[in-house]
Amino acid sequence: MTHPFLDRADLRERVRGALDAFLQRRRLRLAEIEPDALAPVAEAVEALVLGGGKRLRPAFAYWGYRGAGGADRDEIVAAVAALELVQASALIHDDVMDGSETRRGEPAVHRRFAALHGAQGWRGDGDGFGTAAAILLGDLCLVWSDEMLHASGVDPETLARARPVFDAMRTEVTIGQYLDVQTQATGDTSTARASLVARFKSAKYTIEQPLVLGAALAGREQLSKAYSAFGLPLGEAFQLRDDVLGVFGDPAVTGKPAGDDLREGKRTYLIAAAIEQAGTAVFDDHLGDPRLDEQGVALLRKTIVESGALRRTEDRIAQLTEEALQALGEAEITDEAREVLTGLAQAATQRAV
Repeated sequence: MTHPFLDRADLRERVRGALDAFLQRRRLRLAEIEPDALAPVAEAVEALVLGGGKRLRPAFAYWGYRGAGGADRDEIVAAVAALELVQASALIHDDVMDGSETRRGEPAVHRRFAALHGAQGWRGDGDGFGTAAAILLGDLCLVWSDEMLHASGVDPETLARARPVFDAMRTEVTIGQYLDVQTQATGDTSTARASLVARFKSAKYTIEQPLVLGAALAGREQLSKAYSAFGLPLGEAFQLRDDVLGVFGDPAVTGKPAGDDLREGKRTYLIAAAIEQAGTAVFDDHLGDPRLDEQGVALLRKTIVESGALRRTEDRIAQLTEEALQALGEAEITDEAREVLTGLAQAATQRAV
């Protein structure tokens, strides 16, 4: 996704630069331990973190900070860039749990290490090795997010204000991931449950908590309520857009196979709405089938559209976005930040990837 507001203040390039510098230091540390064995670890993390991504979370944190009156500083950019390592951890673990083959058009981390196992002719089960490696790399990214925040150059007093938000955000996304897999296991198809999962798996750590983190970094925690009123509905709208793309997105654009969410059996708001209207029969037969072919994907898409679930989801995205923008209009923040955050809201909810 490209959008002018993501590049305001040259933010995406600065975030990438901060991540690159941090990961180069971590690569050197790994090389001190065991250069040959750990080079693939450094390469896999760098490929995922530096090879793509919208940088939405650092953008919301940075402009939350600027909106609270904070001055532009490279140390703040480095601090908010740590959110990309939280995101990397979530993506690596998510792909393992979902059994996804690709991420951003490249092999998912667990598939990358399964292939390494095969190429080296190592003993044991290659898929098991890939899964174990990915779990550990996801954990490593979470550890490194902590290190990057504390090595950002931000003073200790400011870090102490930001730390509770950073901790809460990482707890929430982990709990959201658990709720997601537990919902798939129980087969809960209610829209209420789908909304709960969306809030904790994505909405809070993608938009709400980065904004609140920015306010804490600026020393204006009193803005937290206003930022939550903007960020929580917008974050849910962001996840709903992701859910629509997971079913109807173009693989050449999204980097994932068509209908991957259907094969993984995700109980999203979109699916829950379709089941409410069309019943469970067709979904019982096809949803969650890893061998679902193009014909099966087409059938489920047709059912979702004809049930009115796609229109209902689009309407909810519009409603949540309007609610968020109304809250943003009432927030006591700088005019520049309001302009950028409005643009970021559009980028998050109207994107094609």
